[in-house]
Amino acid sequence: MTFHSSGAPLPARLRGAVAALGNFDGFHRGHQAVIGRAVARARAEGRPAIVITFDPHPARYFMPGAAPFRLTTIDQRARLFADAGVDATLVIDFDATIAALSPERFVSDELIGRFGVAAVVTGEDFTFGKARSGTTALLAQLGQAQNMAAETVTAVTDEDGIISSTRIRAALQAGDCATATRLMTRPFTIEGEVVHGDKRGRELGYPTANLEMGDYLRPHYGIYAVRARLGDGAIVDGVANLGIRPSFDPPRELLEPYFFDFEGDLYGRTIEVALTSYLRGEAKFDSLDALKVQMAADCEEAQRRLDLDRPRREPRA
Repeated sequence: MTFHSSGAPLPARLRGAVAALGNFDGFHRGHQAVIGRAVARARAEGRPAIVITFDPHPARYFMPGAAPFRLTTIDQRARLFADAGVDATLVIDFDATIAALSPERFVSDELIGRFGVAAVVTGEDFTFGKARSGTTALLAQLGQAQNMAAETVTAVTDEDGIISSTRIRAALQAGDCATATRLMTRPFTIEGEVVHGDKRGRELGYPTANLEMGDYLRPHYGIYAVRARLGDGAIVDGVANLGIRPSFDPPRELLEPYFFDFEGDLYGRTIEVALTSYLRGEAKFDSLDALKVQMAADCEEAQRRLDLDRPRREPRA
């Protein structure tokens, strides 16, 4: 699988592709259906299968001051697309020029003229063009006039309704890891470089690998059972504090996983940490001894839950 930016010409071998078109943040079951259909159609027609997505997310472009909401980074999504059988990911740089394009110009100038797309597959709620004025019906109409097929995949539902990134965000903000995992088919996973903290965990006997949250959605602050993938591919279990650590000053927002039975230097390395289960909320303790007692209990409970979870697929994002 290859990764391409709209700032450079698309390789000739990828022209004439079947493209799954959308944001696909979180790559949940609904997104998987859209991309799965694009891959199946591409294989049947002997064409490349690509995903066309946007960065920054249009919502971030139009509301730069909005709270962080991302469920996946572009790199995480590209790896997930590759696992789904996609040949390439094409990222359109979402800027003022793209935002101002009419639906007609987006189809004729970008999809057909610039990228040479033969067919597009979208979800039924997909919108495009200036002021989100383009609908899937208009996409099909414009495509037909220019020999580009357009196919819409019906939303995937469960007993609670349409599966969406909005539902996943709400579940995570409520500390409901199980629902988020079910809707995405994998745990919410934070990827980042391990940074230096204030060494409080080391002093307490629980050295942590600290990650800043960046543009990721903030799940409910608290203590989580986690499963991580290290840079060398090793999988390790642990427990993590996500939040501002109310027992210490000054407050600093971090994801601070402590990995069981692990010794090594992770500073400066990129790791992935999957939140598999929410244990409890953040709390302020009157003494370090009381905090140590609770940390020991958290480790025991996290290990118990991770042992129950072990038959499931290891996190990959």
